Amino acid sequence: MARPVFVYCPMCATPLQERVVYGQRRRACPACTFVQFPDPKVAVIALVTQGDHLLLVQRGIEPARGKWTLPGGYMDAGEMPTSALQRELHEEVNLSVQVRHLLEIFPMVTTSGASQGIVLAFHAVPLTPLLPELRCEDDVCAARWFLPHEAPTDLAFDSTQQLLARWQAGWRP
Repeated sequence: MARPVFVYCPMCATPLQERVVYGQRRRACPACTFVQFPDPKVAVIALVTQGDHLLLVQRGIEPARGKWTLPGGYMDAGEMPTSALQRELHEEVNLSVQVRHLLEIFPMVTTSGASQGIVLAFHAVPLTPLLPELRCEDDVCAARWFLPHEAPTDLAFDSTQQLLARWQAGWRP
């Protein structure tokens, strides 16, 4: 997801210049106080468990189209992480969950290795006592509950790979 790089100051329309501001090279206006700060993206993902089962979704869009991952997505401005995660799970697989606790924070890197933001990984459980039926929508083309030995190996994203490996080794949140 590319962020816009301003050529002209959005405050006064003066051409921006590269200069060191607060110890880093940034695009800044020589005529006013505007500095373009590249804001990081924040994503949320869920290790959704129900008994011995774990929910994985198959991506229907790039990046990593067709690969399996933990469900989640980007936070919107003004959203809290747990609300964003509940919204994403409802949008992707029509699943209502209780978000239990933060598991880990991962770097979000692009395919070129550049840092783009952070991924907040949470543990969550469905609000229904049985394995709920899933309905794929949004950017998901398949979803399934897996036992540890059934999980696919065609995985997207380091965060999914690391959390799934721990879960398969017997770790439970």
